[in-house]
Amino acid sequence: MADPAPSPLRLVLVDDHEMVLQGLTAMLGHFPDEVQIVGRATTAGAALALVAELAPDAVLCDVRIGKESGLDLCRQITSQHPATKVVLLTVYDDEHYLFQALRVGASGYILKRIDGQELVNHLRLVREGETVVDHALAGRVALSAARLSAGEFWSGAHLGLTQRESEVLELLVAGHSNKGVASKLVASEDTVKTHIRGLYRKLGVSDRSGAIAVALREGLFR
Repeated sequence: MADPAPSPLRLVLVDDHEMVLQGLTAMLGHFPDEVQIVGRATTAGAALALVAELAPDAVLCDVRIGKESGLDLCRQITSQHPATKVVLLTVYDDEHYLFQALRVGASGYILKRIDGQELVNHLRLVREGETVVDHALAGRVALSAARLSAGEFWSGAHLGLTQRESEVLELLVAGHSNKGVASKLVASEDTVKTHIRGLYRKLGVSDRSGAIAVALREGLFR
């Protein structure tokens, strides 16, 4: 006797644009035997409440949810509800965001140009315990991994930091003020502040002491 078909994957959708939620709902509606959308949310708080209430198999969310971070949401879900998988579906074609997503426990990183069948295939693999990466990023990720192995990447690359953000963080760790960092890098203070905001967001901190603590904990600078 053949094994019974698995029940549909129970999925929560998270995006700050209602049009995106409607589009995903319509697209995945063509695969009722494989995916069941059990909830939709437009904020991180609403998404967390739905996960706690519904215990879905997976959550599909963007890297950015309005002014909120999908990466932070992913970290919260994977720590509080480890049985629920999180897949990032985004327009950010950037391996640094990918590395951050994997670091906070994401089971997948997929670009929004994907079609319905591909998305369902990826969700099936995630349900089976695999980690999926959009094929458009796969080659660059392999190259990045090779460079990391060869020691050719800058400190903090694996945390999603750009080379310039890494340089700024190193100077912060050394005790330089924003003005001092700007002088060292021959840049304006406004540019330095932009880099600092970027590295705060990627490290999941809100101030200089938090960023320095992460840098020291990760052993980024010797």
